[in-house]
Amino acid sequence: MAKLYFRYGVMGSSKSAQALITKFNYEEQGMRVWLIKPAADTRYGTDIVRSRIGLEQTGDVITEEMNLFEIFRDREKEFNDVIIADEAQFLTPAHIEQLRDIVDNYNVPVFCFGLRTDFRTKMFPGSARLFELADSVSELKTVCTCGGKAMVNARIDGEGNIITEGAQIMLGGNESYRPMCYKCWKKAQQKEEEV
Repeated sequence: MAKLYFRYGVMGSSKSAQALITKFNYEEQGMRVWLIKPAADTRYGTDIVRSRIGLEQTGDVITEEMNLFEIFRDREKEFNDVIIADEAQFLTPAHIEQLRDIVDNYNVPVFCFGLRTDFRTKMFPGSARLFELADSVSELKTVCTCGGKAMVNARIDGEGNIITEGAQIMLGGNESYRPMCYKCWKKAQQKEEEV
């Protein structure tokens, strides 16, 4: 029985690497994989899924108006073994529902990798829907500089100061985000407020 999986973690927890390793493992067994990514993720190019350790593959770009269920149905013979979505937090709730329908109607497993929350610790709409609909939810962990479990995607400026205002989506890597535990994030936030 196929399932909808959500593997989430903060920046630096190897989500994209795990997505690409999962793709490799299925393909090594002769299975066809549909690798997708939201159009909002243009950090390495519109169709590139890339990890910080250098793994990369091209994937199909998903725009907000696309219907994943209809695309899969119309192209079923091209990719009917597994679907892997990177940066799933940027998918719409409707996309998540469509992926759920693919799992249920075609018995195809779907693996979604992404962030749970933004830099303000607010849930992304796509992630919220995954928490509601996924059969399996698991966290990919990484650590804060204090050694504690990181759970916040702290947005930082050029001097390393914590940013708490701005648009929910701002693409960036280590120059823009730092994984932090909640305690360190709150301390850094309070320090900024005192200045």
